[in-house]
Amino acid sequence: MSHIQRSTRKTPQLSAAQADASQTDAACPACGASPTGVEDSQFTPDVKDATSATLQANEEVKNTLDFDNISDFDDADKGFVAREEDLVIYNDKNEPVWDLTKYAFVSAKPGNECPDTVNPSLWRVAQLCMNYGLYKVCHRIYQIRGYDLSNITFVRGQSGWIVFDPLVSKETAKAAFKFLNDNYGGDPLPVSAVIYSHSHIDHFGGVRGIVSQEDVDNKTVRIYAPEGFTEEAVSENVIAGNAMGRRAIYMYGSILPRGATGSVCSGLGLTVSTGEATLIVPTDLVSETGKPYTIDGVNMEFQMTPGSEAPAEMNTWFNDWHVLWMAENTTCTMHNLLTLRGAQVRDALKWATYLTETINRYGDKAWVKFQAHHWPIWGNDKIMDYLKKQRDIYKYTHDQSVRLMNLGYLGKEISENIKLPASLEKNWSTRGYYGTLSHNSHAVYQRYMGWYSGNPSDLHKHPQEYAAKKYVQYMGTETDVVNRAKADFEAGDYRWVAEVLRHVVFANDKNLDAKYLLADAYEQLGYQAESGAWRSVYLQGAFELRQGVPSSGGTTTASTDIINNMTPEMLFDYFGVNLNADKAEGQSLTVNIHFKDLKPDEQADYTLTIENSVLNYTTKVSDSPDAYMGIPKATMTAVLLGNMNVDDALNDENTDISNDDKMVLKEFFSYVEPPKPSDFWFDIVTP
Repeated sequence: MSHIQRSTRKTPQLSAAQADASQTDAACPACGASPTGVEDSQFTPDVKDATSATLQANEEVKNTLDFDNISDFDDADKGFVAREEDLVIYNDKNEPVWDLTKYAFVSAKPGNECPDTVNPSLWRVAQLCMNYGLYKVCHRIYQIRGYDLSNITFVRGQSGWIVFDPLVSKETAKAAFKFLNDNYGGDPLPVSAVIYSHSHIDHFGGVRGIVSQEDVDNKTVRIYAPEGFTEEAVSENVIAGNAMGRRAIYMYGSILPRGATGSVCSGLGLTVSTGEATLIVPTDLVSETGKPYTIDGVNMEFQMTPGSEAPAEMNTWFNDWHVLWMAENTTCTMHNLLTLRGAQVRDALKWATYLTETINRYGDKAWVKFQAHHWPIWGNDKIMDYLKKQRDIYKYTHDQSVRLMNLGYLGKEISENIKLPASLEKNWSTRGYYGTLSHNSHAVYQRYMGWYSGNPSDLHKHPQEYAAKKYVQYMGTETDVVNRAKADFEAGDYRWVAEVLRHVVFANDKNLDAKYLLADAYEQLGYQAESGAWRSVYLQGAFELRQGVPSSGGTTTASTDIINNMTPEMLFDYFGVNLNADKAEGQSLTVNIHFKDLKPDEQADYTLTIENSVLNYTTKVSDSPDAYMGIPKATMTAVLLGNMNVDDALNDENTDISNDDKMVLKEFFSYVEPPKPSDFWFDIVTP
């Protein structure tokens, strides 16, 4: 294995003077004296400028990539129809949920000078994402871009608009739909159909901004989605929604200040809107690749891609027009195999296999390719080259990560040593603006090998607060560590500064010198990051070290619509993951539940048990329960949403419970503790 270096690539070496200083300090670990005198330096919570090391790193990017190639800017601008100047979208309370004016510092034109505090490649994609407004893709297909993280697409049918992927929030979707009808050049049209390409919230959350449940119930609008859509959409946003939502604050930079030292671009779009996320359950589930559909007079077929970028996803082919819609299976960036907000690891091999199928079925016929993020591509030669490289970025990452894994390398070692071939490395649409080769190779390792490295010392490690105190004790004093870290910071080794100072902060979060220097290191790493997600993570970490944990902001994924669309089984699964096992220890309770408001053909009777500190459920109803409850499912979800407390639900006139059973049921539900709003803002960079 000697052909691969295990050492860190591009890690600055200490100068002789710094090495001597480090050795001198190490000789007297408890004295607290610093040969460099850095304890007299001023550690502050202020945002800093780019250091010389960051300037050098970003200059290398400029010299490595072909910034003179502006074909993407031509594509991003092609078909432009209209845009609204000073775009700000408000909710019913007159609060802004989308404010593009705060990104006005990012010019949409190539050649605009990149700030020193932004990676030039990330700046370039931010500029491209600032091409917003109404665009005509081709023939009868229009897109509105820049009204949310994702694009909303409108296809002109016989009677109205077929809408693909209606954004995150109902407010942004409503504004986009109005702008389309006001500016496309014809009379205003209604929505005739909606298509959800997949189960991520930025592709369905705005649906109530363009259609109502009444429209669907009256069958004036049909909603199409891939098989398994509802289950996946609900479970992803609820079961682990609290932790994912908190980490999404980091990943998308949604509450960071906009500017050259803050949020610039998420890589997939600018950021996420903060309006109301909604859901209307699909009327038609698609399960077969290639089956022809005629929707409002438009012929199309779907390619099923479950387990690719999303658990339930599908591409669309418009045969009459030779147009290919790629959902989010390809965009103009390398995507995530494991998103930093948290999710199940995606299967890179399966993803690449689906893209091979796309190429074989549609590649040589496609003259336009577009998707739910970024901008389209026109011309068959360009599309084929694009699709092959998109496929190969996932296949290469998979194959080479597994090859190194089978040679005995761990995830961290693989991520340090894996390199792309020049054909993928210097190709703009496979750059790591969102996913990165580093964390995607980690994801491949995790998918096959899990969390355990194989080294016995990793099998039962101490939690980080305990370990942090021991690390600092072994390294000397907190002052010693901070002083050495300051020297490494001045040498430009921000990754190592981040590694060691996290121990000081977790050992003593009152050490402001450590917190502020760690924030400075995160900040420089953010300034250097090509990935919008990495930049946001680093800068949000720096923000919280300096200012503390925020208490508001971001997008609520476990919204009313999503909770209301949970099946009884999902509801009980949610109860299970929120069971306080300590409180329930030693308890044994059995409850029969009948949901009074379900349809006649729906399963309405269940038995819930708490035993061994576990909540289980079954449709095999108990003959001897400790309590019985007949309750509308709507009442149960009202409790879950915090709109009704348990006592009120048990005493509600629509709930059938005997007085003897009320105390049992009150005890039963006292063991279930869903996260409170305050639980969302848990600590991440501090103990």
